Amino acid sequence: MIKRLALLAAVVLYASGASAQFVPSEESLSDLYSGKAYSPYANRGFPSRVFWGDTHLHTGLSPDAGLFGNTTGLDEAYRFARGEQVMASSGQPARLARPLDWLVLTEHSDAMGMISDIFAGTPAVMATEQGARWHKALSAGGEESAAAALELITTFSQGQVEPALIGNYVPGTPGYQSVWQSIIDAAERYNEPGRFTALIGFEWTSVPLGNNLHRNVVLRDNGNKASLVEPPVTIPPFGSTDPHHLYDWLEAYEEKTGGKAFALAHNGNLSNGRMFPTDKRFDGSTVDQRYVERRARWEPLYEITQIKGDGEAHPMLSPDDEFADYENWDAGNLDLSEAKTTDMLAAEYAREALKRGFELEARFGTNPYRFGFSGATDSHTSLSTADEDNYFGKSTIAEPSPKRMEHPFTKNENGAFEGYELVASGYTGVWAMENTRASLWDAMVRRETYATTGPRMTVRFFGGWDFTESDLNSRQPAFRGYEKGVPMGADLRTRASDAPSFMVYALRDPIGANLDRIQIVKGWRDADGSLQEKVYDVAWSDDRRPAADGFVPPVGNTVDVENANWLNTIGASELGTVWTDPDFDPAVPAFYYTRVLEIPTPRWVVYDAFRFGVEIPEGAETSGQERAYTSPIWYTPQG
Repeated sequence: MIKRLALLAAVVLYASGASAQFVPSEESLSDLYSGKAYSPYANRGFPSRVFWGDTHLHTGLSPDAGLFGNTTGLDEAYRFARGEQVMASSGQPARLARPLDWLVLTEHSDAMGMISDIFAGTPAVMATEQGARWHKALSAGGEESAAAALELITTFSQGQVEPALIGNYVPGTPGYQSVWQSIIDAAERYNEPGRFTALIGFEWTSVPLGNNLHRNVVLRDNGNKASLVEPPVTIPPFGSTDPHHLYDWLEAYEEKTGGKAFALAHNGNLSNGRMFPTDKRFDGSTVDQRYVERRARWEPLYEITQIKGDGEAHPMLSPDDEFADYENWDAGNLDLSEAKTTDMLAAEYAREALKRGFELEARFGTNPYRFGFSGATDSHTSLSTADEDNYFGKSTIAEPSPKRMEHPFTKNENGAFEGYELVASGYTGVWAMENTRASLWDAMVRRETYATTGPRMTVRFFGGWDFTESDLNSRQPAFRGYEKGVPMGADLRTRASDAPSFMVYALRDPIGANLDRIQIVKGWRDADGSLQEKVYDVAWSDDRRPAADGFVPPVGNTVDVENANWLNTIGASELGTVWTDPDFDPAVPAFYYTRVLEIPTPRWVVYDAFRFGVEIPEGAETSGQERAYTSPIWYTPQG
């Protein structure tokens, strides 16, 4: 059933609330709108704006990015994110359609400073076989440099970088310290509270035997605290690939500096079953109380979508979900050193992890997978681009060219990640009080976030017990949302009726495609311990009616592949509804999150074919339904 919002202005109002593991203080709740002033906006204490950004971007300082040919640096990355035109490493001018509000530059912590020395051919580099060979390849450029980059990734993944080389680029060495300080200094230069936020961070690149366990770390603090530490590394004996090593660092950071930090994982789809364990961890050790408690403490978000595949769901795990087969990468692990098997999938995707968290909570009393959603690019070009018609690829060799669709990301006897399978994704929307480090970071920890595959659609999601249609049609539905319920990322309050109700509404990207539908995804654990899920169509466009099986028919497809275009003649500019769970069981724990789908639009390969006059490779998808994923709302039985 479609319920259109009366006023577009209503979509920009929102309520802040409690999270599952970071409970707001009484003081933080005391300044919420009390209704005692004539102006409804006076004394308002909840976020009224969504701020768009990227939690995962690399410049030429990251070793793999540099070997792939990225010659752009920190300044170009920030200038581009702020909306300025820059020159890409491939010599092409690039600019965003709209500036971002914030950015986290996440250079790889391992081997910080190595790439510039390889490029320069310093004595320490040339004294090693690997360093001398990679210097020669980098100097040659082109395919030779790209091949060296892939070799570096594989060599690093398998723990085979020469100790004499990597030992020059670990915490405590001059080169490492210098690069880390340059990252901090750049963030300080470009951080302008209220206008643009440069959050300080890095990527902890754990990839044991090619299985992706990467985490990005985001600091709340300014450079004065960040400068007191250096990021941890993963290569023994200087560091460890065990997430406990990262958790140790996070604890030490907060103790030493008085600051705050969190971590968020990404690309479970390339972990080959190691990202979300329930029994055995990546190294064969047992999932125990310490692990679940520390993961719950330090990882409030998960990067659900990015260039290397969408991580929400997989059709083999969710066969009844017609939209689960979206930009899946399932050939193998990160370097394709091990092919994928179907038994690995359950420990790789976000929806399944949210369900598996209930099992661990029943066993240990703590749910380590109670996370919110973020989206990012993981671009290694210094360019945070997630728009299909402005896509600059994963790395410099994948920047716009007539042949980039044909160039595999990785390919060997175990399978392939084809060049045309790279995903133009994604961004994070953060509902925060203001555009500052503290406010954005706090909102991320509260999980007042949602991920999109690129479009900047506005989405609100509230859970409560007695929402009505009049709440949705109110001039200020966000006031009703907070007063009567909780926002995305939070726990439902004490039960007050037979079943929870949810108020959700979405407004299309102002320069993007119309909306197809809003869905609510529910997951729960039955009394017998079995894990369940169901996807509900709750609002949809046009005059469609659900079929006998309950599914809403497809919205249609206006994509014109030949002319790289589509028409907004189908779909709706806004959708919203109040929905009550018809299958609610008060005795079982559950989560709910919203998925908003656009009408089909062209993938980036269509724009490449049109602009370069080339053929689209066989097997490449030409259109897709871009989407948004809100952080979940959780229900826990009382008593």
